[in-house]
Amino acid sequence: MSPEITKHNGKVQTSPPLRSMPPPSSFTPVTPHLAISPTVSVVVPAMNEAENLPHVFATIPQWVDEIVLVDGNSVDDTVAVARRLRPNVKVVTQTGKGKGDALAAGFAACTSDIIVMIDADGSTDGREIINFVGALVTGADFVKGSRYASGGGSDDLTLNRRLGNKVLTGIVNVMYNTKYTDLCYGYNAFWARHLDVLNLDCDGFEVETLMNVRAAKAGLKVHEVPSHERNRIHGESNLHVVRDGFRVLKTILKEWRRQPTHPQPEPTAAPAADRGVA
Repeated sequence: MSPEITKHNGKVQTSPPLRSMPPPSSFTPVTPHLAISPTVSVVVPAMNEAENLPHVFATIPQWVDEIVLVDGNSVDDTVAVARRLRPNVKVVTQTGKGKGDALAAGFAACTSDIIVMIDADGSTDGREIINFVGALVTGADFVKGSRYASGGGSDDLTLNRRLGNKVLTGIVNVMYNTKYTDLCYGYNAFWARHLDVLNLDCDGFEVETLMNVRAAKAGLKVHEVPSHERNRIHGESNLHVVRDGFRVLKTILKEWRRQPTHPQPEPTAAPAADRGVA
């Protein structure tokens, strides 16, 4: 494909040639109106979630290329159930503790272009993955779900969690010049090439805040999509509002002193169709 030649202020300018469109065989149909060429991995951290996995896996679209289950040394049948539901599931056994550590292990095991993280308790709906992937293939670097964006919501937010999230979100928006509406939510997606920017080095539920802050500091194009959080189906959450709230606040303040990591450039500057969406 030859370079495009244009004139600006009387001067001839030559733009770089565009990449050729990938062959039709490289595209995965997502909806009747959308097909993508990037591959997609979904990371599911789980500990003793055997009862919930059938509900979670049933919502994950069949066009997803890879499911990575990070097992936190479950004492129930979590791994066996996952393999029965999806025989090609990739199982990673967590060596550390905490959600942040589990996600780091899962991300490291992914082989796709796009990584999506969801919860194993049934609170996040895999049918929303298309919204996250759609935002990425049309220009975003990092996509975060928001329960407060128009169209989002939650069946599970208590008054204390809602208030704490609002306060912490406001602090991040002031300190890092962001416009986030939801800080502490576990439904996010990003291009795998930005893993070095996120560089997860925390253990607990503060991991979502860490990712959001580092994405902003690195100058990534962050896009919010509405998401509806449902109640946990079975079992009890390990989240402790006060303890984990202080960990989130500590993370926010600690990141203020940390130098940002610069993101890797997009492989080739190209319009949406050339980035792999048709």
